[in-house]
Amino acid sequence: MSKITIDGKDYEFDSLPQETRGMLANLQFVNSELARMQAMTSILQTAQQAYSNALKAALSSVGGNSVKV
Repeated sequence: MSKITIDGKDYEFDSLPQETRGMLANLQFVNSELARMQAMTSILQTAQQAYSNALKAALSSVGGNSVKV
């Protein structure tokens, strides 16, 4: 039997009611999706910064007024 710990208390997974096991599965899925989305946010923020830097460099070679991006 596998044990899970929630709020410092151990539970035998197989002894949990089906509804409770379903809630646990849903919680694990949501936590996994949040981690995936946080990683995607980090990737997108890095890309945003790279594009912003490239745009600033391109605009500096064109001349004109200072641009804040």
